[in-house]
Amino acid sequence: MTDAEMMEVHDPAMQLARLRAIIHRLRAPGGCPWDAEQSHASLIPNLIEEAYETVDTIQRGDFMHLKEELGDVLLQVVLHSELAEEAGRFNLDEVAREISDKLVRRHPHVFGDSAAATSDAVLTQWDQIKRKEKGDGEKPYLHGVGKGLPALLRAVKFQKKAARVGFDWPDETGVLAKLREELAELQSAIAAGDSRAVAEETGDLLFAIVNLTRFRRLDPEVVMAAANAKFEQRFGTMERLLKSAGLSLDGATPEQMEAAWEQAKILLTEWL
Repeated sequence: MTDAEMMEVHDPAMQLARLRAIIHRLRAPGGCPWDAEQSHASLIPNLIEEAYETVDTIQRGDFMHLKEELGDVLLQVVLHSELAEEAGRFNLDEVAREISDKLVRRHPHVFGDSAAATSDAVLTQWDQIKRKEKGDGEKPYLHGVGKGLPALLRAVKFQKKAARVGFDWPDETGVLAKLREELAELQSAIAAGDSRAVAEETGDLLFAIVNLTRFRRLDPEVVMAAANAKFEQRFGTMERLLKSAGLSLDGATPEQMEAAWEQAKILLTEWL
């Protein structure tokens, strides 16, 4: 595909081929110096950033920009596939074929003669097929779960997988009791001045909180993002209130900040 053809393609069925041709051209001699310098390793931050930006648009319900962010993620997939093709490892067609084959294999209730009438049954079946494919039958059950994920997301993965084999609280009462237990243990560690135990018990408390979000069918990352947004908004309102009173963040006393913070909470509640 020539440069002119890349610029003029309007056929929807040709857009993926156009994207691949553009990336190939950017990486080729005489193309873009930045693109030509990239490697799988150098692109890791870009891949992570684009994934999180896509998540952000979904969480904010910003579907006008979701298409753009999905395109940025797709760009990363095509770039990595181009790098692999240059090295003779695989290409984008093989990436697509592998995920297509995997989806067919792991949905025998759709493409075969298996039965899975509920989402839980589907997930259990998926996990069984995955362990068999990877030869993990003799390895620990949680082997390889969520490697590379942020800690909160990995905790959810652990808990969900453990729950599939029955290792779970029968109801939310047990989760709440565990929360109280972990909080008491953390308070004891703090009172004892044991910094190592404080770190361990803090982790246990966080893990128990993640369990509560799972029982409530909440995503801990989404919950935490909402809490961050609320804090940012309240802190900004507090800062404006202090400025209107002739005070700065550096100059205000803790008592003045607390009073402005409480006022900000009231104001933001009234605005909702």
